[in-house]
This record gives sequence, C-alpha cells and structure tokens, in this order.
Amino acid sequence: MNINQKAIELLEENKYDESLKLFQQALQELRDVQSLTNLAWIYCHEEDDYIAALGLLEEAIKMNPISYFPYNLLGEVYLRTEKWEDAKDILQKSIEIQPTKEAYNNLAMANYNLGNVEAAAKYFLLGSDESDWALYGHVKCLLELGYIDEAKRKLDTFSQDDEEFVGEIDLADLYIEVGSYIAAVEWFEKGWTIYAKHPDWISRYVFSLMKLNKLDRSNEILHETIKEKTEELKDLDEEEVDETWTETDKQEIIRELQDEIAEYKQTFKRISSAYIPSMEFEPFVKTACYLFGCNRHNHPEYKG
Repeated sequence: MNINQKAIELLEENKYDESLKLFQQALQELRDVQSLTNLAWIYCHEEDDYIAALGLLEEAIKMNPISYFPYNLLGEVYLRTEKWEDAKDILQKSIEIQPTKEAYNNLAMANYNLGNVEAAAKYFLLGSDESDWALYGHVKCLLELGYIDEAKRKLDTFSQDDEEFVGEIDLADLYIEVGSYIAAVEWFEKGWTIYAKHPDWISRYVFSLMKLNKLDRSNEILHETIKEKTEELKDLDEEEVDETWTETDKQEIIRELQDEIAEYKQTFKRISSAYIPSMEFEPFVKTACYLFGCNRHNHPEYKG
C-alpha cells in the first residue's frame, strides 16, 4: 500500500490528522498531478482553505493533466473565491476532457454571476437531475429571460418523491415568480411544519395568501409565528451561560429574535401597502469526490 492509499484509508477511518500528514508527505516526495490534487481536495473540503488549495491546483493544471479532476476542483475553488471568469474558463476546459453534471452546474453558476443568463440556463439544464437545485436554477433563469410558460411547465415536473427534491418552501418561491399563487400556497402549507420560521419566506407566504384574499390565514400564520418566536425568546432568556455559550452570544441571539418578531408584526401592514417581498436566489457549488485512488468511488490513481 502506497502513501496515497494509506492516506485515503485513514481519511475513511476519520483519522484526519494522520491522513493529512500523509497527503502532505506524498506531495513532498513527488509533486505530481495526483499529490497536488489530492492535498488540494483535502484543503478545500476538510479545511475550507481555498487559498492553499488554489496554489496547488494551479500548479497541477500547468502539468496539462488528462483527468478532469483538477480542472473541476479548481473551477470549484474559483467559484468559492468569486473568480467567475476564471471559473468559467477552467470549467469549459474540464468539460472538453469529460462532461460532468458538477462541471455543467458550476459553469452555469459562473455564467449566472457574470450576467450571462442565457448560457446559465443552458448549463443548469445540462447539469440537472429531476427536481434538483440545478433544474431549479434553470427555471429561475427562464423566468429572468421572460420564458414564463416554459418555466411553469418545468416547475410542474418537480416532485417531493424525487431523491434530489429541492424543498417545499423553495418551490413555493418559484411559483410566486410565475404568478401561480394557488400552487405557491399549497407548497408553503406542505413546508409549514418542516422549515424553521424566517421572515424571508414567511413574508412571501403572507404575500401569496393576500393575493388570494385569504386574510384570515395570513393573520393566523403571523400570529402563530410571533407566538413561537416569543416562546423561543422566553426560553432563551432563562438559559444559563458558560464558557462555550457566553452572555455575549446569548444577547446576540436575543436581539436577532427581537428583530424577527418586530418584522413579523409589520409584515401584514407592509404587504397591504403594496410591498412585494423579493425572492433571494444564489446558485450553489456542486461538488464531488476528486481524490485519485479513492476506492469508495472507484477512482484509479492518476496515470498520465
């Protein structure tokens, strides 16, 4: 068993520190595509140290690897550091080597952040599965491009039964954007007991109800939410502090809850005054295992 295989085995056994030392040792012994990429993957996914990963991957790319692994991972790092143009360029190279749904999704994200919505719509679709976030991104792009009917048709294909289903509240958000308030309310109701209450989506729920003239229900959910948050505030106020949960931490959460409650109390009035709560949409990075020699994912060691 070589160093790389032993490092991956230790990682599988959750012996992270020992594993990291071996990945670093492998790089010291031989700075090749495999050792650079594998250590970069560890820095990226175990340490959130994208700067350290960036240098290793840019070095690996200079070796013109024949595997898409370092290209996909570098594209991911560029996205996480908001280098949209660099991400777009490197992910296009990755797709030339081997198209993957991760690369397509991430290329869509790069294009979306660059304002290339038409291209983003295309690549989100290529990177999508049934009812997943990539398909969600595709529908959002269609809406921004003005293709409302096509967006609605795609939206109607989402199903809770699909493995990658985005979630009830998120789906409701998109139904608001296509003007289907009945469907939006149905999905908000399905997610009502599942999602943590937050002003962003509660306000959108109230907006949908008011568009349907269901004022009693909108007042009901606001009352229920305020009651729930007030009870949370009372429980929090009675909590004891210690070294890990300080008085400063506690007061910060108390202020956040107080602000939320104040916002809920103004929600009905604001929406009655023609305020339209906006939808928040941020594409997300789609990742995978890019470890050369990973037995769990049947990845061979790099040969180039």
